[in-house]
Amino acid sequence: MTSMHPRPAIAATGLRKAYGDHVVLDGIDLHVPAGTVFSLLGANGAGKTTTVKILSTLIRPDAGDARVAGHDLTRDPDKVRAAIGVTGQFSAVDNLLTGAENLRLMADLHHLGRADRRRRVAGLLDQFDLTEAAGKPVSTYSGGMRRRLDLAMTLVGDPRVIFLDEPTTGLDPRSRRTMWQIVRDLVADGVTIFLTTQYLTEADELADRIALLDHGRVVAEGTAEELKRRIPGGHIRLRFADQRRLDAATRVLGQTPAVLGQTPAALGQASHSLGQVARDHDPLALRVPSDGSLQALKTLIGRLDDHAVEVDELSVHTPDLDDVFLALTGDPTDDKVTTR
Repeated sequence: MTSMHPRPAIAATGLRKAYGDHVVLDGIDLHVPAGTVFSLLGANGAGKTTTVKILSTLIRPDAGDARVAGHDLTRDPDKVRAAIGVTGQFSAVDNLLTGAENLRLMADLHHLGRADRRRRVAGLLDQFDLTEAAGKPVSTYSGGMRRRLDLAMTLVGDPRVIFLDEPTTGLDPRSRRTMWQIVRDLVADGVTIFLTTQYLTEADELADRIALLDHGRVVAEGTAEELKRRIPGGHIRLRFADQRRLDAATRVLGQTPAVLGQTPAALGQASHSLGQVARDHDPLALRVPSDGSLQALKTLIGRLDDHAVEVDELSVHTPDLDDVFLALTGDPTDDKVTTR
């Protein structure tokens, strides 16, 4: 019988790491279900790369426990390494070799037989749309091609957990979206992706769950939508066909709680800072503060419908991950530790 709670791809408890007096990770806990994208966000120096280095066995934690792909990080590091792939911030390809030669080198390092090597290299070149460029030196590749080759090299060993540390830094929008689709395809095949990124839209597009790291601590975790709802500023925008309907809506909604769908008492002091129904820059539009939930939308529509107020246009606006990031993270750490 299938377990209702499958073993997580990554489980960490109380991970700590310090360099001298500087604490980089201050007891973080992580739980990453298999076959999902988990994104770790944070400012430079927050501890993202250190977390990746610990979970990929490149450095040891000072304290805490972790299991990756079911293997204990400290007691079975070789088994962890056999189950994972790592694509770092900078491409690890050899510019003097061709694309195919880079992949063959990785196949040799994984001790693949000649037939398996040939089949694996050809399959990856095709999967990453590099077949035509396979015989060309990597020095002639574009940035997007280099990143695709870098990820293809990571996949030679058929890892079930892949750490992507800022994989699209420096790529143009088209190349970035190509990488996003590759990540989605990998997850569809059951691969687990642990993603760090500076592009918050990337986490929003890809991640099933997001953790926000600040000064070595996880300060928030959840889906993108859950995190956005924690931040004030969400609203429902209503536009009306004429001034008469707008005035009617203003009267009806004048007693709406500060955040529609929740009472001010439930929200505490934050609710009072949002204000009541407000005029929009459009003279025929109103903004109604809202937590973005379905219940809030149903409450608003029901109230307008009860008073026969017709709405011409309705749209829901929630804070984005930029707002979440700025609201929940403190000042960046010193420049001297931004690479950690």
